[in-house]
Amino acid sequence: MTEANATGGGMRKYVILIIVVAAATAGVTALLLNVAERKAEARTPFVRLAEVGEDTTDPAEWGKNWPKQYDTYKLTALPTKTKFGGHGGSEAMPSQKAEAFPFLTRMFQGYAFAIDYRDRRGHAYMLQDQEETERHKAQQTGSCIHCHASVIPLYRKLGDGDVIAGFEKTYAMTYQETNKMLHDMGNGHAVSCVDCHEPESMTIRVTRPGFLQGIAALAAGDAPVPHLPSIERWRAGNRKQPYDPNADATRTEMRSFVCGQCHVEYYCSDKFKLTFPWAEGLTVENAESVWDATTFENGERFYDYKHKETGAPVLKAQHPEFELWSQGIHARSGVACADCHMPYMRDGATKVSDHWVRSPLLNIARACQTCHHFSEDELKARVENIQTKNFNLLQNGGKAVVDLIDGILEARDQGASDEQIAPALEFQRKAQWRLDYIAAENSMGFHAPQEAARILGEAADLARQGQVAALRWKTGGKVPIAK
Repeated sequence: MTEANATGGGMRKYVILIIVVAAATAGVTALLLNVAERKAEARTPFVRLAEVGEDTTDPAEWGKNWPKQYDTYKLTALPTKTKFGGHGGSEAMPSQKAEAFPFLTRMFQGYAFAIDYRDRRGHAYMLQDQEETERHKAQQTGSCIHCHASVIPLYRKLGDGDVIAGFEKTYAMTYQETNKMLHDMGNGHAVSCVDCHEPESMTIRVTRPGFLQGIAALAAGDAPVPHLPSIERWRAGNRKQPYDPNADATRTEMRSFVCGQCHVEYYCSDKFKLTFPWAEGLTVENAESVWDATTFENGERFYDYKHKETGAPVLKAQHPEFELWSQGIHARSGVACADCHMPYMRDGATKVSDHWVRSPLLNIARACQTCHHFSEDELKARVENIQTKNFNLLQNGGKAVVDLIDGILEARDQGASDEQIAPALEFQRKAQWRLDYIAAENSMGFHAPQEAARILGEAADLARQGQVAALRWKTGGKVPIAK
């Protein structure tokens, strides 16, 4: 090798080294700049471009400050569907639930749900669907708007500044009156950001009076609530002030409480204010016990409606997702509603909750696989296996309730008196309550699989006992003991 070649080779190596060092320096510089930018983003998670306050119910205004959350919230207008629920069709109203559960129409005779009872759509439609339901052919109370609209400014106006007082007035108003007032005030929006967030800090909070009163009654009782440690700590304290979730609850609990404001069982009619039956606990029997002990002003035992065919004083479950979840393994393990239905997502240097509230089955990677390290297909199969079993139990229970109704009518045709048929009517009340509790709950039993199966098993058993009582009306419903 000549001296010139050696010198040339050395120069090339030198140039290559310079290029490598320059590239590495540029890379490190870019990384440091990126880190600095992300730190700046983390220090300023949002820029307040619009002033929002307690009366700002239009989510689009909040979206100017928190665009990522608003963008995902708008996705709740999209049709979504799983094997056992949701709306997967066109822009038309969802299908009737009776198409999947024919027994519901028979069960609800004498109640507005026999007129119109549709499958769910996303949160964006919660007010519109309520305004358009055919159930308004029967007079509906103003209490119904409690969970379907951004209603706190309306309550504040009705109560002259007192939200609770305004809320307690609406049961005596018609739905049309409260809805018109809501729109006249410029607050005709579905449940919005202000209902779950404090405007200045964006801290999550509970605003619904029904929940605030219901959770305070639950805390004041002695029912076990191991999944709600803040209530157990409050019970161990001096109890000078009622339990207040906004002051006493943990952030994890609040990520379920904001959903539990509406996804619950409650009384909603014109005899008294909207009420959550939680004073004795959160099980199906606890709620039944509260309703059984409740009377109207005339002294009559509480009922949601009297069955048009049999006359049974029936209890109607609403949508007890919060209560059923409370009986399941996820609640006991500290998993909040938002962990599955609004899982965290990355946005630059920050993480935000996905406000496209939907079934976890439509978002398995972020909703399920953060804890369950199995394939999406495996997790989906597990869930649908649980739901299919509860679906079949629900159908069997529905058949049993219809047979009970037919048995009662047949006994009446044979001459049975009201007194003689009373045991069968009581069985109808108990059986329908349990069956409807799971039919109205929007997880097909997944929120607490064993509890749901237990409730449905009892529903079928009680219906069959009622059927026997109707057959044995001449002996007071007693069944002869085989020798």
